[in-house]
Parts: sequence; C-alpha cells; structure tokens
Amino acid sequence: MTPKLIAIGLVAGFFSALFGVGGGIVLVPLLLLVVGLDGRSASATSLAAIGITALAGTVLYGFEGHVDVGHAALVGLPAAAGAVTGTVIQQRVSVRTLALGFSALLVVIAGWLMLS
Repeated sequence: MTPKLIAIGLVAGFFSALFGVGGGIVLVPLLLLVVGLDGRSASATSLAAIGITALAGTVLYGFEGHVDVGHAALVGLPAAAGAVTGTVIQQRVSVRTLALGFSALLVVIAGWLMLS
C-alpha cells in the first residue's frame, strides 16, 4: 500500500501546485478507489495531507511574491470554520449520502468550469 500512497501524494501535490486543487478533487477519489479507504477516512487523510502540501506550495509561491496574505486570511479563516462544521456534519450523514453528494459536487464544478 505504501507505493500507492506515495504515488497518490505525488499526483495530488502536482495538481495542487498546478491548478490549486488536490484534497477533495484528487486525493479523496484516489484514496477511495485505489487504496480502498472509506469516505470518512479518505476525507480525514486528505485534510491532513493537504495541510503539508499547502505549506510547501505556499512557501514556494511566497518566494516568487505571489501570496496575498490578506486574501489568504479572508479565505482561510472562514474555511477553517467551514472545515469544523463540515466534519461535524459528516459524522452524522451516511457514507452513501456523502458519496452521492461528493459526486454531484464534482459534476457541478466540472460543468461550471467547462462553461465559463
């Protein structure tokens, strides 16, 4: 399983730096499909891993002068509150409902990106 997790980490890091995505869009599906984690474990593992990825990317983008700390705080602080709320709700919703909701979210985002 270790080589699979390392490969997933490389893919997630690459797409995270390239497009600003990695956790929900790359890591969670790969952890579900390739490693076989359940939805809750995949989400929790993704959140932990993306913290490390975000730090690495932020440092490198910071060296290039592309980090707007004020905007990051305006997005990041409410996002932290949203993560706590999402975690509380996730513990009370069935795994099937979570999978369907997550799939629907990805379809909506894909459609929105293709049409914009």
